[in-house]
Amino acid sequence: MDGDYVLVIGSAMLEVSARTIEVLQPGIRQAGHIHQSVSGVARNIAENLARLDIDTILLCAVADDDIGQHVITHSSLAGIDCSHVLRLSGARTATAVLLYQSEDNCTRVDDHGIADALDSDYLLEHEWLFENAALVAIDATLSEDALGTVFELAARYETPVCADPTSPRLAGRLSKYIGSLYLIVPNASETAALCGLDEPATERESAIGTAQQLVNMGATIAVVTLGERGLAYADSSGGGYLRAIHTEVVDSSGAGDAFSGAVIFGLLNDVPIDGAMRLGVAAASLTLLSEDTVLQSLDADLIYNELGA
Repeated sequence: MDGDYVLVIGSAMLEVSARTIEVLQPGIRQAGHIHQSVSGVARNIAENLARLDIDTILLCAVADDDIGQHVITHSSLAGIDCSHVLRLSGARTATAVLLYQSEDNCTRVDDHGIADALDSDYLLEHEWLFENAALVAIDATLSEDALGTVFELAARYETPVCADPTSPRLAGRLSKYIGSLYLIVPNASETAALCGLDEPATERESAIGTAQQLVNMGATIAVVTLGERGLAYADSSGGGYLRAIHTEVVDSSGAGDAFSGAVIFGLLNDVPIDGAMRLGVAAASLTLLSEDTVLQSLDADLIYNELGA
C-alpha cells in the first residue's frame, strides 16, 4: 500500500481493572488486585502498530488534565505521533473500570463521552492526514457524524479503512459502511448487530459463514474472532479458520486490539491474508500474558518467535 503512515482515529482512555481475591459480596470491603493501563481500542491499535515499527498518527480526544497528559505521554513514548490529539478544558478524559470476579465474569463501566468531540470539523481540519495515509484504522466510539466524515475523506483520497466494532452496543454504527471497509474485525457478539443475525456467530462454521457474509456485503477482508476458540476469516477468494494459541491468560483486555494491529502490520508488508491472520493470533496470544492492554515488549521478532514456538 502507498502512504507514509497509518492514521488511527477513535478512543483513548485510562483503564482500571480490579480483581477480587474472594467471592464478591455486596456491601463488604474486599481485598484484591488493582491495575491501571493506558487503553482505548483505537489507541491500543496505534500502540501495537508503533511497537511494530509502523509510523502511526493518532487522532483522539483527551481532557487537559493529569490523566489526559498521562495518556499522551505513554502513547508518545511508545512511538505514536500524538501531535494532533485534541485536548479539551473542562472535560473528563475517557476512563473505563473493569471489575473481574473471574476472567469470564467481568463487569465493565465506560465513561467516554469525550469521544463526541472528534466531530466533522476536527476531522476536516486534519483532512491532509487522510491524503498521505497508507491506511485509516477506526473504532466505533466515533459518532455518526464523525464516521460519515471519515468515510467521505477516505473515499476522496482512496485510502483503505479498517474498523473495529468495539462493542455489541456500538457495532451497529458501522453497518452502513461495511461496503467501504478494507478490513473489519468483530468478535462473535458484535456480529449480530453488524449482520442482522438472530444469534451471534459463536462456532467455527457460523463464524466462517458470517465472515463470508461481511465480504458479500462489500468488505474486502472480514474476521470474526472467537476468543479461545480461534477465529474465522474471509476475502473474495474464500474463507478460513485458525485455532487460538493455547496460553495462560493473565488479562484478556487488549488482546483483540493486538490482533488487529498485527494483522494490519502484515497486510502493510504484503503478507498473504492467512499469514497476516497468524501474525494477529500470535500477537493476541502474547498480549494475554500481560496485565497491560498493550504488551510493552512487543516487536516483530517476538511475534515471529511465537509463531515458531
